[in-house]
Amino acid sequence: MPLFDMPLEEMREYKPPRDEPSDFDQFWASTLAEARAHDLDAVFEPSDFGLATLDVYDVTFSGFNGDRIKGWYMRPRASDGPLPALVEYIGYGGGRGYPHEWLAFPAAGFAYLVMDTRGQGSVWSRGDTPDIASGANPAAPGFMTQGILDRDSYYYRRLYTDAVRAVEAIRERAEVDSTRIAVTGSSQGGGLSIAVAGLLPEVKICLADVPFLSHFRRAIDITPRDPYPEIARYLQIHRDKIDTVFQTLSYFDGMNFAARMKARALFSVGIMDTICPPSTVYASYNHVTSEKEIREYYFNDHEGGGVQHIAEKILYLRKRWLA
Repeated sequence: MPLFDMPLEEMREYKPPRDEPSDFDQFWASTLAEARAHDLDAVFEPSDFGLATLDVYDVTFSGFNGDRIKGWYMRPRASDGPLPALVEYIGYGGGRGYPHEWLAFPAAGFAYLVMDTRGQGSVWSRGDTPDIASGANPAAPGFMTQGILDRDSYYYRRLYTDAVRAVEAIRERAEVDSTRIAVTGSSQGGGLSIAVAGLLPEVKICLADVPFLSHFRRAIDITPRDPYPEIARYLQIHRDKIDTVFQTLSYFDGMNFAARMKARALFSVGIMDTICPPSTVYASYNHVTSEKEIREYYFNDHEGGGVQHIAEKILYLRKRWLA
């Protein structure tokens, strides 16, 4: 895949103005307050998957509107804590799958929760959480335009809220050191990590890989591959809804959450990424004002650093929390 975005030197300085609604903070404060009115009721059910060195739990907790969200929680069996903890969010179309798909971080010594993605998990990894608000079982995409004409009904309002509540669920564990909480994920998971780090000051490290859900207007304008083109196809039909759609998206843009982030940040970017264009990754990264680093994978598409970057993240965390 050849280069298709702006020159790398320009992207490193690219910091577009943020289209931020005046009531952005109020909207998210009220959204989370509504969610917290429901008992979190985090249940960790021991599960046997034959993993000799890890304890595995089938997790259920209350997310947006009290809807029950699934996940897997794993911890090193040899340690009772206090453990630094990591919450992982999943890429578009994927679900929590099975515990043995998520061994790297708990094997490295972290308490670890991977959150299932409501309504998704039917493309490349199985999900078990329906999207109650839309009446949908886990389904194939798209999700980008569900409820997009109103910020209150937009799909990602529910998903961002679930992601915040997942952090609150892991912080309840007795063996978890609540002062050492990190979030991570790739693509959609990277976008969720940025949003959660912007909403929760309790998050101390944000590891966002080739993040999705950033600088929507540029992404939709230049990206040839889904998911962003779902929105373009919608607007081809709903020609009179362009302003309404982008007004909704302004409440969910990673740039606005990145500007609020207090956590240390480690981003990754694929310079030939045609799903999450590198300029949109830098658009969020360059709005982060806390301590930050970015790993550039020049000849890579949306896979970014792949398994090599997982090793980078483990070493980054261990250097700061397990050295």
